[in-house]
Parts: sequence; C-alpha cells; structure tokens
Amino acid sequence: MGITALVMAGGKGSRLNISEEKPLIELAGKPLIEYVLKGLREAKSIDAIVVAVSNNTPKTSQLLSKMQVSTIKTPGKEYVYDMVYAIKKLKLQTVLIIGSDIPLISGKIIDLIVKKFNTCGKSALNVVVPLKTRKKLELSEAYTFDLDEKKVLPAGINIINGKKINETELTEEIYLLDKKEVALNINTQNDLKIAQKLLSPSLIKEV
Repeated sequence: MGITALVMAGGKGSRLNISEEKPLIELAGKPLIEYVLKGLREAKSIDAIVVAVSNNTPKTSQLLSKMQVSTIKTPGKEYVYDMVYAIKKLKLQTVLIIGSDIPLISGKIIDLIVKKFNTCGKSALNVVVPLKTRKKLELSEAYTFDLDEKKVLPAGINIINGKKINETELTEEIYLLDKKEVALNINTQNDLKIAQKLLSPSLIKEV
C-alpha cells in the first residue's frame, strides 16, 4: 500500500503570537519543519512526502523549493479545509497527515502508526496522547476529550483513506500512543520553550 505523507504547513500559527512563520521557527539550529521531514524520510512505510503551504507561509514555500521538497498550495483557510483540498487535488489514496510542529517524531513511530492503521480495518486513524504525558512535559493542555475514562489530546497525526474523503462520516480508530515523540507538538509560547530545552545541543542526544 503506497502511503503519502501530507505535512500541514500553511496555517498562520496565531496561537504562538510570533512574526515568524511557524514551520520556520528555529530549534537547535534547524527550522521546525526539518525535524518532521527527517522523521518521515526515515519511515519505511512512507512512499512520498508533500507539504501543504499557502499565502500565509511564503518563506516556508521558498525554503522547501530550495530543498526540492514537493509542495501543494492550499487556500490557507483552516487546517481541515486545506487538508481535504490537498487530498482531493492530488487524488491521494492512503495519506498520513501530520503537522509541521512535531519535532520529536521519528521514522520508527511513523511506522508504528501506519501499522496500526493497516490492521484496524477503519477508514481513518486519529492519534491521541494522554493528558498526563503532556502535563509531565509541562506542555499546554487545550483540546482535551475523554477516551475510556482518560483525558487525552489529539497529537496532530492522522491517517485517512483518501478514496473515502467525500463520505459524510468516516469510520475512525482512536489510537492512544503514550510517547513523547507525539506528545510534543508546539501550539503555545510555553510549548516552544519546552521544545527548545528538549532540542538544545546538550540534551538532543537524550531525546
């Protein structure tokens, strides 16, 4: 099964309240999006990578062009709208959607997520992390919901059968993954500070 990774990098990043484009925030000497691209390239289950950009992220588009990374320009309306637009425009079949703000993601974790999707028998997979894990890392706690009497948060990673994108409601598997690699996604200034600490040159080997 060929899987395309769609990296969402066209948002305004308004919650961070910074002038820099979110995918270009520098962590340990590298733009944030480069960590995500590295993890995807290491994954054995990913066959192609496309980054969704928009008029909100022109500098990101320029960087990706220099890096010879495939992109698609989306309307830049909001996350789900742009995701659906890209899937339909590119006629993607099995697609892993991931935010550009998950710097600890690794090929090993990506392959684990894909394996779960391939065995769940559903049209979509939504990765979530325990609230306690985000708290342990001192990260922000927005968008929590209950799963089997546990508080969880979306990790910003999904897999969708693109052939069913027009269906009103997709059958979905919720995948609870208690891993710091998916727990760290950067939404606030505090999240950014934690990421800078975790990815500092002195600690990066331990992450």
